[in-house]
Amino acid sequence: MSLKNKLNRFKAHMNISEHEKEDSSPIEQISILPDSEEWLKAGASPYFHDNQFCYIKEIRYPLDYQHGNYRLKDFLAAFSLWEDFSGRHPLSVKGMSPSDLFFFDTETTGLYGGVGNSIFLLGYARFVGDEFVLRQHFLPEPGFEVALYKSFLENVDYTTLVTYNGKAFDWPQVKTQHTLVRQHVPNLPAFGHFDLYHASRRLWKNKLESVKLARVEEEILGVKRINDIPGYLAPMIYFDYVERKNPEGILEVLKHNEIDILSLITLYTHLTYQIQGVDPKQTPTEKMLIAKWYQYIGERDLAADTFEVAADEGDYFAKHELAFYLKRAGKYDDAREIWLEVITHGEDSIKKDAYIELAKLMEHQYKDYIQALEFTRAAMELHFIKDDRFAKNANKRLARLLGRK
Repeated sequence: MSLKNKLNRFKAHMNISEHEKEDSSPIEQISILPDSEEWLKAGASPYFHDNQFCYIKEIRYPLDYQHGNYRLKDFLAAFSLWEDFSGRHPLSVKGMSPSDLFFFDTETTGLYGGVGNSIFLLGYARFVGDEFVLRQHFLPEPGFEVALYKSFLENVDYTTLVTYNGKAFDWPQVKTQHTLVRQHVPNLPAFGHFDLYHASRRLWKNKLESVKLARVEEEILGVKRINDIPGYLAPMIYFDYVERKNPEGILEVLKHNEIDILSLITLYTHLTYQIQGVDPKQTPTEKMLIAKWYQYIGERDLAADTFEVAADEGDYFAKHELAFYLKRAGKYDDAREIWLEVITHGEDSIKKDAYIELAKLMEHQYKDYIQALEFTRAAMELHFIKDDRFAKNANKRLARLLGRK
C-alpha cells in the first residue's frame, strides 16, 4: 500500500478531512486521535507533521533515583573518574561533558535486521541540568515515519551514542529507515559510539549463561524487572496496537524500553567502576579480564599494574600474565618465582603453559638445559592431544634440549 493510501486510510479512521485537519487547533487534533486520553494519562503527547503524527513520552528522573545497584548520581561520579585516567580506553569520556552521552535503544517489528523490519520506538536518555530526561518517540501507524524521525531529529543533540549491541542492530536499522525519509527530515548527525555489549562480553561471557542485557541486569547490575513484557513479544504487541488502537499493551512495551535505557546508564557506571578498579566487589577474575583488555588496546603499563593487583588477590591466570611482563622487563628471577608458584597451585590448563615458560627461561636466560628438559616433560605430561600445535612445539623443544644435554 502506498504512503498516500495509508494516510487516507488513517484519516478515514480518524474521521477527519484534510481541510478540517488544517483548521483544527492542537487540542482538537488531539481529541480525534484514537484513545488520546489514555496516551495523555501515560504522559505521551502527539507530535503533528503534515498528515502524520507520532507520540512523544517524556520522563524526568532525579539524580537520587536508584536503578539496580546504583543511583543515577553515581553516573556523574563514574564520569569524573575519567578526567584523571592516565591512559586510553574505548569507553573513556575524558574531555567530554556528561550531557554528551546519549543512552539509546529501539524497539522494532522484528527481532533481526533485514528487509521488512522497521523501528516503531526510538528511546533515549541524557543528563540535562540536574536530572536525567528520558524521551520515547512512538510510531502509531506504519507510514508515519516522517513524523517519527522529524520529531526525533529536529531537537536531538548527541555526541556519543551508548547502546547495547547498537552497532550491529539498532543504528543500522535507524540508518536504513532514515534513508527512506531523508528528503523530508534532518540529517543524521555524526557521533561516537559506545557499544556496551562488547564490553559485557569481555568481562562476563564465561560467567553468565548469556550476555543479553536482561541477564546482565539480573546477575551483575541488581536490576529486578517485575511483570516486564519480554522483548520478543514487542512486535506482536505493536501489530495488535496498529489493528485495534488499544494502547494498554504498547504502553507496557514503552515501559520495557524505559528500563532498557536506564540499565544502559547503570551499566556504563558499573563498567567504569570496573575499568577504573574502584568497584569494591570486583573479583580477581574481573581484574584479570580488565588487565587483558588493557593489554589488547596496547596500554601495557596499565595492564601490568592491573595484572599485579589481580595476582596479589590469588588469581593464577593473572599471575601467569604478570610473569610475562616481568620477563619482558628483564626481571627473570621474579618471573621464575611466579611461574613456580603457578605450577604448584594453578589449574592444569595454566600449569602446562607455565611449565613451558619456565623451560624457555631455563634454556635461554639461565642456560640450565637439564632443568629446561624437566619442565618441558612436565608440560607434555599435562597435555593429552598428540598432534596439535602445543604438542608439536613441545616435541621440537624436547628434541633440541636432548641434543644439548
